[in-house]
Amino acid sequence: MKRIPLVIIGLVSLWCSVLSGCHVVPTASRVTDAAQPQAKKPVKVLIITLFKPEADAWAPLNFTEDILIPGLSEDYPAIRCNADSVCLLTTGMGHTNAAASTAAVVLSAKFDLSLTYILISGIAGIDPNRGTIGSAAWARFIIDYGIAHEIDAREMPSGWPYGYFGIHTSGPNELPQLAYRNEVFQLNEALLQRALSLSKGVVLADSAQAAAYRALYAQPAATAPPSVMQCDTAAGDTYWHGELLGRRATDWTALLTQGKGVYCTTQQEENAVYEALRRAARAKLVDLNRVADLRTGSNFDRPHPGQTPFESLKAKSGGFAIATKNLYIAGAPLVQEIVRNWNTWRAGVP
Repeated sequence: MKRIPLVIIGLVSLWCSVLSGCHVVPTASRVTDAAQPQAKKPVKVLIITLFKPEADAWAPLNFTEDILIPGLSEDYPAIRCNADSVCLLTTGMGHTNAAASTAAVVLSAKFDLSLTYILISGIAGIDPNRGTIGSAAWARFIIDYGIAHEIDAREMPSGWPYGYFGIHTSGPNELPQLAYRNEVFQLNEALLQRALSLSKGVVLADSAQAAAYRALYAQPAATAPPSVMQCDTAAGDTYWHGELLGRRATDWTALLTQGKGVYCTTQQEENAVYEALRRAARAKLVDLNRVADLRTGSNFDRPHPGQTPFESLKAKSGGFAIATKNLYIAGAPLVQEIVRNWNTWRAGVP
């Protein structure tokens, strides 16, 4: 654009002020205010949380910089970063928010995520056959619970255990063709094992309220104190609850992983986040071998003896408070190890 002589700008401004009908912005200001190309900010670790209590758990990392990103949730419009090049994204809850916010960040021109380790970190329902409230579970497989046919259980064929079955299949035990390409994902085993080894010795938060509540269950895994474990997670926007739907989560995980996966936590976002990352990886914007997934049990996914599923869903178990604390307690050792030894981790999982 050609520059307008300042004297002409001054005359036009004076004329406008007399008429009180226009406003002139000097060309020099437009050049000064125009967004200039900037080098992308390299990030060592990106922590992805889904809502505020999960994000608050990571406050000890001392995030001092907020970076506004177009396309993020109106509730969480900025990425937060600290002096160690660790950043925090909060997507908003559910598949749609998770996918849209993750895509906005990985496609943003503000960050270089090509060498970034990505930790998905959130709370979840937990199967009392596998763990207890407060426990921290690193996933090998992330499963989409919701991509399925459903017939109301009151109308399903006789002998079926539940009304869910794979798309274009004939019953609950038939493996679907996985035509959506995001029904099941397997994470990098080397990173999973490092995460497990680094967090195995941590002392997880617990409470008297949580201990009293888990004592109502019969399963040994449910009555034990919180611990770090490896088991898999199932994502679906429907916040389901109960023994029968829990059985479906177990069966569905085993079916989609061909017997290799073990269901233990239920949440809403993982497959949506990972699919956004997968598409970015195809453009070489992120490295899927650097993605880890951590979920902590905030509630049981089914009732204890003598309790209805609805009562269980509404119960005050004490799990929420300790589960949010344990996101940091179990996840921080991996983050700190990467930052402290970046020269080694930069090239890949040691």
